[in-house]
Amino acid sequence: MAIETTATFNLDINEMAEEAFERAGLEMRSGYDLRTARRSLNLMGLEWQNRGLNLWCIEEKNFTFTEGTETYTLDADTLDILEAVVRTDPANATLQIDTSIARVSPVTYAQVPDKLDKGRPNQYWIDRQQSAPVIHVYPTASSEFTSAQFVYWRIRRMTDAGSKGSNNYDIPVLFLPAMTAGLAYHIALKKPEAAARVPLLKSDYEEQFELAAEQNRVKAPFRFVPFAEYY
Repeated sequence: MAIETTATFNLDINEMAEEAFERAGLEMRSGYDLRTARRSLNLMGLEWQNRGLNLWCIEEKNFTFTEGTETYTLDADTLDILEAVVRTDPANATLQIDTSIARVSPVTYAQVPDKLDKGRPNQYWIDRQQSAPVIHVYPTASSEFTSAQFVYWRIRRMTDAGSKGSNNYDIPVLFLPAMTAGLAYHIALKKPEAAARVPLLKSDYEEQFELAAEQNRVKAPFRFVPFAEYY
């Protein structure tokens, strides 16, 4: 018995939409059908990010401190920051050191009397504005820390479905069943002739999402955080 040796199966957006329409008992016949499917995919992408952490959307980023500067604007597609450190001597693999920087609430930051104090930044507040998040650091960097970096691990937005049906969606392959099931459910919601299938499609969507989400969680019972004191 011959067994296929490749493991490259994926669905592009056209194929995902076609499968979803079939599950809803419908046929995708027009360009509008594909447009409405892409719109539902984009809304589902935002819904998934409201549901919780998508590990494939975590990225490491950094910026270099500027002396006396309190605010730094992040990329517009940044949803939140998971963790951050201050990295000194980032260009020197031998001397480079990461030290913790605490995230504080806006209330705590607002109570800082002199927000332009200089020193080693040890606190930050993230102002999640609609246009782009803004980081406020305290104290601002002194001249000793102008080569240091704020290194952070962010959650970015999932990319859009786009206008090309031949594109793949921004999800790992293990989430394809959940995304396809969800798309079938959302399409059925918009089609009166598929109303009878909505409860079944919703149940299948939630089951597939839970299965995928369980595989997407961080499988680490605890973490080690080195402790160091700085005077």
